[in-house]
Amino acid sequence: MSDRAFFTLDGSGAYNPTRYARSAWSETMVNGPAVVVAAARALESGHGAEGFQPARLTVDLFAPVRFEPLVAVTEEVRAGNRIRVADVRLLQGGEPVARATLVQLRRGEQPPGRVWRSGRQVAPPAAADPAEAAPGKNVFFGSGDSVESWSRDMGLHQNDQRKRFWIHPLDVVVGEAATPFQRAVTLAESSSLMTHWGDEGIGFINADLTVALARLPRSGDIGIEADEHISEAGVAVGTATLFDRDGMFGTGTVVAVSNAGRQIDFGARRAGDGGGSLGPSEEATRV
Repeated sequence: MSDRAFFTLDGSGAYNPTRYARSAWSETMVNGPAVVVAAARALESGHGAEGFQPARLTVDLFAPVRFEPLVAVTEEVRAGNRIRVADVRLLQGGEPVARATLVQLRRGEQPPGRVWRSGRQVAPPAAADPAEAAPGKNVFFGSGDSVESWSRDMGLHQNDQRKRFWIHPLDVVVGEAATPFQRAVTLAESSSLMTHWGDEGIGFINADLTVALARLPRSGDIGIEADEHISEAGVAVGTATLFDRDGMFGTGTVVAVSNAGRQIDFGARRAGDGGGSLGPSEEATRV
């Protein structure tokens, strides 16, 4: 547990944003990772079931989330023997600003036989020490085809190459250690950054996130690597792979809309004030 978290909880259970939840798009808004993981925590704490795998979380981000308290209202949709479904609405001033659905599947034995696998290899940065894994620590970025391109300097990776990111995600609530599911969701929101970040910065803002998990991450620090970017006329789709120290465990998918008028240029930040050089700070989670 640490104080490096997106929110505090007040007496009513509302999520009050900390400085780590502030958005890079606007100082008056909450960032994407904070919003999606607030939804994930509300669903997991209210509807998580023993023996079930959180298999899919879809979050719709359809309104600006102000830097103000968030209220989560959950509802059980179905509690079946093998499939469980629950919804949550995130409210500000009584109005919905985001909603999410969690699908949980009962764990069991693997079916017999062999199926095709890509054989793709992913690995953490060699310099990421597991002993140093803590919220906001072990922050590395990579780009290009070489898995050896990892560095702590974000600005060095502003290019048109494949992106990857490794971090121990922040906790959701101050004084409460994030669960493996919550850490996976926080990182998965970076599917947008990994797939929409080009040589002049990032100019797409994601309208949703879908996280699909075959298993939960086993290591504290975890990674994400871009799979594909598709876009035309200001509408984009991005897909990415989630992995830990044991290999791949899930995927992230986002759809996004152009926000070119407020393009975030990480290269300019690096040249101007060193903002592209990321250490263990909230800056790594602000997009």
